[in-house]
Order: sequence, then structure tokens, then C-alpha cells
Amino acid sequence: MRNRSTLLRPWRAACLLFALIGAWAVSACQNPLAPSALIVPNLTAAPDRYKGSVVEVQGAYLNRAGTDAVGVLALGVSTQDNGLGAEPLGDPIWLEGFPEDQLRGQLHQPGDSTYGFVRVTGTFDAGGTYGPSNTYKYKISVTSAEPIERIHRTEQRVAAGSPGEGKVALAELADNPAARNGQQVITQGYYFWNGSVNILSEGISAEDDGSNPQPIGKIIWMEGFPPSISGQLHVGPGSPAAYVWGKVEVKGQFSAGTFGKDGAYSAQLQLDPNAADAAKAIQ
Repeated sequence: MRNRSTLLRPWRAACLLFALIGAWAVSACQNPLAPSALIVPNLTAAPDRYKGSVVEVQGAYLNRAGTDAVGVLALGVSTQDNGLGAEPLGDPIWLEGFPEDQLRGQLHQPGDSTYGFVRVTGTFDAGGTYGPSNTYKYKISVTSAEPIERIHRTEQRVAAGSPGEGKVALAELADNPAARNGQQVITQGYYFWNGSVNILSEGISAEDDGSNPQPIGKIIWMEGFPPSISGQLHVGPGSPAAYVWGKVEVKGQFSAGTFGKDGAYSAQLQLDPNAADAAKAIQ
């Protein structure tokens, strides 16, 4: 089981403790939330005081699609080292009408959820049960929302077309795997591993510090990537590392079929991890 990281950057673990006891050390912890604003515990600790009122409250928004823990405002968020498996901290408030489509690009998107610090205005309600399966004790009917911690992501992609003489473009392999089935091929792409997948993609989208990477573009499954090359790429926190990604050139046996988790990939590249020319990092 992976270690879990406490809350969202840059709100450090010490700030969580201060928040829980009602004190805020804003400058020391670089907490993005304003100390004078309402926060989630203000509402949940005195629901009768705010019930039926229009409130402006700051907290950590979390939408983890496909589960009951979607569309909530919480004191914070706990995640695995790779940013996956987000869980709300404290007693969350169900958000009805949160405009995620407008704000998603400015929040964290590790792949299985969207989360980040936001400021929400809306009508607070309590005394009933709300959300999926009536899970939550509190609700805000949102009239407006804005991100506080604005996340910027950048994309890196391999150039279109063949990467060189005797080499095949990754897009060509992914689009027509039958044409190269059973052949030894050399191609370039972005290797991505997070403990669940081993893939080669056309590109990677990541936050400015390289965290929360996500593969983009055409993707094929890959086996046998040499561990010695992983150390030359972007390596995430934790032990084992939360993720590894970077631009590489790889050589291996290409196959068409169904591969990877749940058979979700239509092509695979099998490398020989002991071969000197199996893979190399590209700067």
C-alpha cells in the first residue's frame, strides 16, 4: 500500500493541525486560504447558525468520479504519493451545482479525480441528508466558485512523423497495430509508470514541478522497460516511487491484440531489459 500525502501543496501538514484546532499559521505554512474567511469547520461545527444563509466559504474541492465521494468541499484532501486515491479530510459538505467544467483546468487532475483549493458562494443547508445515497449531512447550493490555488499544467509531446531512419512513429503503431504485428521496431515516446500501468505515450501532461503526470495522445502497453533507465527520468516521491515518466527511445517486439489492465490496450511493445539497446533516455 502506498504512503499517503497529507493535503494539497502548498498547505503543509502542520497547517492541518492548526486548522483542526481553529488556529491559522498562514505565513509559516503558506496556506492559500485567507485566515478571515469562513472555512468548512465553521459551518459544520455550527450548522444551525448558518442554515439557510448565503455563505462564502473556502476549502478543498474534491470530485472523485464513480464513487460516493464526489463533488464535496472539505477541510483538505489526502492522497497517495502519486496523487491518486484522493480522500476528503474532516466532515465534507456536498456541493450542488459546482461548475467543475469551468474550473477543472486550474485544479489538480492526477487521473482519477479533480481537487484543489476553491472559494465557494451559495446557500448552506443542514438537517437533512444530501448527495449520492444521502451520504452527507450538509449541502451548499453553489451560485459561484473560483479556484484559490491555480494549477498550471504543461504538455510535452514527441514530434509528428518518423523519429528517424529505421524507426516508426508511435502514432503509426497505435493506429494500425496489425501492420507491424510480430516485428522488431524502434520508436520514441514518453514512458509512464505509476504502479498500475507501464505504457508508452505520445506525450505527458504534468504540473510545472513535474508532479501529477498524465499520459496524453496515442498510447501502447509496454513490458520489460529497464529499471536502470528509470533512474534517468522524472521519478516521483515515495519508496517505491509514486511514478516514473520521461522521453525515451525503445526497441522491442511489437504485437497487436489486447494487453494491459482489463485488456484496454490494442498494442504492446515487449522489451528485453537485458539488451543494451532496449531503451535510452532522451533529453
